[in-house]
Formats: sequence, C-alpha cells, structure tokens
Amino acid sequence: MPRTVASVAFSPNGRRIVSGSYDCTLRLWDVSTATSMTVGGPMTGHSDYVNCVAFSPDMRRIVSGSEDHTIRLWEARTGESIGRLLTGHSYAVFAVAFSPDGRRIVSGSYDHTIRLWDAETGDALGTPLTGHSRAVTSVAFSPSGNCIVSGSEDGTVRRWNADMGEAFGKPLQSHTGPVNSVVFSPEGSLIISGAEDGTVRLWSSRMGKAMGEPFEGHTRSITSVSFSADGCHIIGSWDRTLRLSDV
Repeated sequence: MPRTVASVAFSPNGRRIVSGSYDCTLRLWDVSTATSMTVGGPMTGHSDYVNCVAFSPDMRRIVSGSEDHTIRLWEARTGESIGRLLTGHSYAVFAVAFSPDGRRIVSGSYDHTIRLWDAETGDALGTPLTGHSRAVTSVAFSPSGNCIVSGSEDGTVRRWNADMGEAFGKPLQSHTGPVNSVVFSPEGSLIISGAEDGTVRLWSSRMGKAMGEPFEGHTRSITSVSFSADGCHIIGSWDRTLRLSDV
C-alpha cells in the first residue's frame, strides 16, 4: 500500500530529487528528462518513518532523519548507505540540513534539541543546542554558514551561532501556533517562517525583528516556505493552495 511521502529535495543542479517516505525508505528520481524515472531501488536502512532529506552542496551525499531517532548518510550516485549511523537524539529527527560548505550537518528533533555533526566522520560537534521547549521542526544554515535558524512547535524562531554552538539574541515571537518551516533568504539578510496559525512572517536575521505585517490569506496551517532567487517566496499550505508574495 502506498505510504505518505514526508519530504523531498532537489539536487543543487536540479537534475535529481530525493524523497523520504513513511514506508521507511528513500528514493532517488532522475528529473532531467521529460519522463521522471527512479534511480536504482529503494534506499533502505531506517527502521521507521523518514521525516526529512537533503542533498549536500556538492551533490555527492544525501542526509536523512528518521522517526527511529537516527540520521543516515547516503552516496547520492548509487543510493548506498555510507559512514556510520549518527545517533544522539532521543526522539524522532524532524529536520536536517548541510552547511553551505558541506562539512557540517544540523538536525532538529522532537527531543527539543538541535545537534551539529561532522559530515565526514559522523561525530557530534559540541553539545546539543537547547532553548526550545517543544519539538524542533525545521532548521537551516545561513548562506555564510555561521548562523543557524530553527523553528519549533513552541511557536518561536531561534538563531544560533553555528561556530560557537550557542543561541544569540532573543527568540523571535509573533506566531500564535507551532512554526513548521524556516529558511534564510539567498543573501542571508532575511528569515522567513511559516506556522500553523496560517501566517508567514519575515524577520531581519541580524536584528531579530519582524519586518512588516504577517503575510495572510491561507486558511489553514503553513507547511512549507521557500525563497526564490529574485526575492519572492512560495508558500505551501494544508488549504491546498500556493501563494506567491513579493517580499
């Protein structure tokens, strides 16, 4: 029986997609031709739902996070599992991302913490980043790689020094429900967040202040937000619509 696809990600060159599913597998897809085709068989190794996936900037590796509390690395060309299992979270892993240079991985978990990992060795870097009071649902590196942003079910957005492994500034608070998705703008000056309150907010990444009024119009939870290269963003929602807004 088909199972829910929980996460998808394009390769940096746009020719492949990786998907993670509630059937506990990942799949690679070649989308460089008119007819998209799977590449190889299912990528197996997780023992529970695959909640999140991401490509490395050099397109050589894929990282996945699972309900089984673990993170795995995969060879993007063959789909083979590589290196050791990344363990340390005590509950489901909801979000993963590579740093811009591909040397680190950041993860967010239902255990309320964020962790940094060495992408080559699989070693944990420093201690868990703590501050959120509920599950961490989304994480992202800034374009420079020196900052991390996180969104949480506690309704806040937080900024972290990726080199020091500590929070800076106060939590960004304006949403009235869990934050499902956060991302930096291409140049790093803005953060966008989408939440279950049906709104999207823009924040100054340096000042930690809301920029203008929230973007409204959706009637249900915002599930995903993304910036385009020209400064517009696309919002996905449970109300079955997409909205394109000019920042």
